[in-house]
Amino acid sequence: MRILTEYAQTSIEVKKSRFLAEAFVITSQAEARALLREQKAKFQDATHVIHAFISGLNAEVSGCSDDGEPSGTAGRPVLEVLKGRNCTNIMLTVTRWFGGTLLGTGGLVKAYGDAAKAVLDICKIEEYIPKVQFQFDAPYSVYEQIKLILKQYSAENITEEFAENIHIAGLIPEANKEKLQKHIFDFSNGKITLI
Repeated sequence: MRILTEYAQTSIEVKKSRFLAEAFVITSQAEARALLREQKAKFQDATHVIHAFISGLNAEVSGCSDDGEPSGTAGRPVLEVLKGRNCTNIMLTVTRWFGGTLLGTGGLVKAYGDAAKAVLDICKIEEYIPKVQFQFDAPYSVYEQIKLILKQYSAENITEEFAENIHIAGLIPEANKEKLQKHIFDFSNGKITLI
């Protein structure tokens, strides 16, 4: 599975209709619904704001809407593009401003699909790696060595609170946590326990 790492947008024009495609990071169906409401409020001047989303670590929840376009011509093609890219925890909205020329069902399917592909082509997407939290307290004397150890195990979003000892917390790939626990424990002769 692959996940989006940050928001992206692009637009295309088809027979004077403008299609604004936006990609958002989401983690649930509820988030997708809330985001769709925001998009519709933001683009009240648009003819349609269609969406498709996939969420869940195994892409188990998905949905889409044509928002008034002929059934199956907007949301479904965008959802199929998402599925084809093996993405999860992502929502695409495609906002259309009608340009005066009817595109027909085939033209709509192509336009919405092309808009979805265009935004996904510029998205920053990475393989999903389950991450877990960790934390521990360490003395100042081993601070620099601890930072090097954390780097070896791909720790990220690290926070440090400097008090009597240094409280260190962050995220680490789930597969690395046990190895990091053992490394820190052995390095400190059992004085530092990672939780």
